[in-house]
Amino acid sequence: MNPAPIGIFDSGLGGLTVVHAIVERLPGENTIYFGDTARVPYGPKSPETVRRYSLEIARWLLGQQVKAIVVACNTSTAHALDVLTAESPVPVFGVIEPGAAAAVTVAPFHPIGVIGTTGTIRSGAYQTAIKALLPDAEIIAKACPLLVPLVEEGWFNHPATRTVAEEYLSPVRAKNIMTLVLGCTHYPLIKPLVQEVIGERVTLIDSAEETAKAVAGAIQSGQLEGRGGKGATHRFVVSDDPERFRRVGTGFLGERINDVEVVTLETG
Repeated sequence: MNPAPIGIFDSGLGGLTVVHAIVERLPGENTIYFGDTARVPYGPKSPETVRRYSLEIARWLLGQQVKAIVVACNTSTAHALDVLTAESPVPVFGVIEPGAAAAVTVAPFHPIGVIGTTGTIRSGAYQTAIKALLPDAEIIAKACPLLVPLVEEGWFNHPATRTVAEEYLSPVRAKNIMTLVLGCTHYPLIKPLVQEVIGERVTLIDSAEETAKAVAGAIQSGQLEGRGGKGATHRFVVSDDPERFRRVGTGFLGERINDVEVVTLETG
């Protein structure tokens, strides 16, 4: 048994959907979540800046004696997973490869849709990961930048969100896709709306859920399980604005967040 916590980080709130999925699958595991709310969003920032921010957070998590690090941010996964893996003495998991692996198993002879932030889509990380598994795959990638602020506003089924989703997804739907990867950790919160807009015949791939499956499998196969059963602890740490994180984050996590710590990272 290894009771050390799993470290999870994101640029802000979205990674809480990954925390929720991990806790659902591994209820005995302790977790530490770091949301870089002082520097959100990562999507428009340069790859070099994203790598620097990600390394700063990973080093802080390693200082908390975590036994694994989950990069619950598609942009950080796209730009920094390789350098994080090279530097970390513990396993590092991203959110892109698990989603890509799930996507290619659903309908390999049909186009695969991917939606995400501008930074994630522009990086080509999902396209690369899918092509590595299925070289002949036709991939329809679409940036949907307005969905994140709408989700953070709590407008999960608001007419404005539906209008924006329809605008983004109509050209993707027209490509006869059978699979759509939700390549942003905010998107699981609007999964029912996305399903309605894209059509019931399309299988949605939840990158948060697929990442949780990968983490669970690795921890169990590596005999790194926590103490099991009840009493797991979950810490929430941010770099700014703990009140908003507590208020809005409750919707992402699916349960009330009571205590939020504020940590200023050492830069360098």
